[in-house]
Order: sequence, then C-alpha cells, then structure tokens
Amino acid sequence: MSAASFRPRLPKATAQEQPAFLEIPPAMRVATEVVELLVKSAGTWLFEGHQFGLSDREWMALRFLARANRFSRTPSALAIFLGTTRSGTSEIAAQLRKKGLVIPEPSAEDRRSITLCVTSQGKKLLDRDPINALRDRIAALTIDDRSQLRHSLRRVLVQSDVAQREHNTDICSGCIFLIEDGAGSEHQFKCRRFRKAIASKETALLCTYFEEPGSRDLAAKTA
Repeated sequence: MSAASFRPRLPKATAQEQPAFLEIPPAMRVATEVVELLVKSAGTWLFEGHQFGLSDREWMALRFLARANRFSRTPSALAIFLGTTRSGTSEIAAQLRKKGLVIPEPSAEDRRSITLCVTSQGKKLLDRDPINALRDRIAALTIDDRSQLRHSLRRVLVQSDVAQREHNTDICSGCIFLIEDGAGSEHQFKCRRFRKAIASKETALLCTYFEEPGSRDLAAKTA
C-alpha cells in the first residue's frame, strides 16, 4: 500500500460522546467563555468594507492618533500600534490625509520625522466611531465593574505583550519612564526614555513606547 493511499482509521463518533468543551476543567471553561465574548465584541471594530467612509484599519489609526501623545503620533509609532509594515501604514495614513482627517506636520522632536495630527474634520468624524456603542454600554456599568474590567483586561494584555515581546501601547501615567520633578510652580513631568518634559494633560494619553512597572522582570521570567 502506497503512502498516498494510506488513510488512518479514526474512531467513530457516537451520539453519546459529550462536547470537548465539557471535558476541560471548570476554570478553563470560564476563561474560554471570556475569550469568546472578547472575540464577539471584536465585531464592533473589525469588519468588512467601510463604515462612515473608513475601513476598520483606518478607524483604528484615526482613533489612536486622536488619543496618542506627541511621541506616538508618528508613522513608525502608528505602524507599531497597528502591527503593520511601514508601507502598509503609509497607505493608511495617505487615505486619512486624502479624506481630510489627518495632516502631517514637521515633528518638534525629530526633524527627520513628521507628526500626524487629527484635523477638526477627523475629530468630528470620531463622534461616529463604530466602537462608541460598545463604549457607551461599558460606561453604563457601575464604576466598580468598569474599573475591574479595565484592570483585568490590562493585566491579561500586558502579560500577553511581554510574552510575545511586543510593544504594549497604554496610558503614559502608568509607565516606568514617567517621573515627577520639582514642586509647586516648578512641578513637572518628564519622560526618561525621550528625556523630554511632558505636560500634565499628556500623561492621560496613549504611548506606543509604554512599559508597565515590573514588565522587565516578567520578561526575564518568561525568557
């Protein structure tokens, strides 16, 4: 008998066999259900075609640029966030510029780079962002439920990003590179990574170069 004609004999399925899901430990069942809910919710921001004139990737880019600090509103930082190549990101940015939603400006931090700034038209379009419906449902939860949901998801994503050696885009205020300096009228925030001062309001924005306190220790353990 040739290898091509060989067909392994598989056990016959019977009507009495229970679904594989019921064979895993209860704790893993709950975890599986959580993952399934996350996948289901992804339908609000991952979709075919266009919504309100933008593809899902263009929406991701626009909302990120609207929330990013000045160090992360660059083509390279956007590429890291989207998980795409520089050429793919350039195409997305070009489409946003063509639609009048984003304009490039010379970077104040690096003369060789540009900053992608959301226009007033882009800010207005964000009122129609497809994820707003999900955001509003989360906002309707109690403050304790919202906080616990955010905390739990952040912990899972941080561990996932560290394990995969990926950048973890998150809010500047929780980054190990952020320090406070001075007191009273001379009080200011500084970024040790970029060695630049940061306005207080910028610490509430997203940064592509974020590092969670303790993430390096976790990375060493998973190496």
